[in-house]
Amino acid sequence: MTEVYRVFVGIDWGSEVHRVWVTDRDGVPLGDREVRHRGVALAELAGWLIGLADGEASAVAVALEVPRGPVVETLLERGCHVFAINPKQLDRFRDRFSVAGAKDDRRDAQVLSSAIRTDRPAFQHLQIEDPLTIRLREFSRQDVELGEDVGRLVNRLRDHLVRVWPEVLALSPASDEPWFWALLDLVPTPAEASGIRPARIRQLLRRHRIRRVTAEQVIAVLRTPAVHVAPGVWDGVRVRMADLIEQLRVVYPQRQKAERRLADTLAAMTTEDASETPREHHDTTIIQSLPGIGTRIAATMLAEAAGPLRDRDYHALRVLGGSAPVTKQSGKSRVVMMRYACHTRLRNAFHLWAQGSVRDDPRSRALYQQMRQRGHGHARALRGVADRLLALLVALLKTRTLYDEARWTSKTVSA
Repeated sequence: MTEVYRVFVGIDWGSEVHRVWVTDRDGVPLGDREVRHRGVALAELAGWLIGLADGEASAVAVALEVPRGPVVETLLERGCHVFAINPKQLDRFRDRFSVAGAKDDRRDAQVLSSAIRTDRPAFQHLQIEDPLTIRLREFSRQDVELGEDVGRLVNRLRDHLVRVWPEVLALSPASDEPWFWALLDLVPTPAEASGIRPARIRQLLRRHRIRRVTAEQVIAVLRTPAVHVAPGVWDGVRVRMADLIEQLRVVYPQRQKAERRLADTLAAMTTEDASETPREHHDTTIIQSLPGIGTRIAATMLAEAAGPLRDRDYHALRVLGGSAPVTKQSGKSRVVMMRYACHTRLRNAFHLWAQGSVRDDPRSRALYQQMRQRGHGHARALRGVADRLLALLVALLKTRTLYDEARWTSKTVSA
């Protein structure tokens, strides 16, 4: 890196107060202060740091443990150069100041200031991100959170049914379908199944467009003799299931809206660049052309790995997503392990991508089977598939061409 900085700043981030330590290029302290997490205070911090550099914001190098947030964005907008580091790496730098393991906010800020001055290549240089990318990240994370909420509620509903009415799960084994929740509203207990009319079941099925079962089949399941439970159990469980269904009716549509927002944002990202020629394609279109990638996986990749994708950095992608193994070698000992220190959201996205590709793409399936025959486990084989797909993706991004199965030769997928 060729930049020459005169002021080196370490900021220990806090939810209420940030600790700041500033030195010059020789490590001589220039200031040490606490800054409250408020708009005016952060603006004053930026002005103070730029003043220490004689008004030249680009001569200020700031180190933090967080890659985004108001502190980062305020400093970037004022022209300072901001760098982020993994907290685990910071912990190693801290040992240079105290082998006893002493730690406090002031010391961490001092460690960050020293590390950015002496070991800048260990840091990630941050940049102001595209507004659509930021929006996509927020929507993608909201979609994941809503999916987790739906999963928790559905699992609790199913647990109640396994306990008191397992027979009805034959209609929806996962109990995760809106029509099934409507059915439980209509027939909340086995005792009420005997009086239900087929016409009401037909109306319910028609309203939810369910054709895989008939009203007669549903009634037959509802009237199957249920398990015996102690008196009073149904009185309590019935209320709990009704509350869960009510919550699901709120959260489930929210997740559907979140997925539509993801699709709309991806479409906006595809059309934002009007300079593309007919023979070139936007990154979003290229990513979605690959097998096994749907809206959610594409959104996660574009939101969480925007930098490596923009730089066409295959090695950064495989490290960030956990598909690159970790080798530990000392003397005659050599161990290759799974990479645990990675971006969890990207790892999950790559896992699902490889899984879908193995299901839908013959070449990915062939690679997966080759790795299983060599003795690799399921997850390891999927990481191998994801690794090859990442190499293919980077090649497509560099040439700005869409995926074409005929061009993916056997050499590309060989182990």
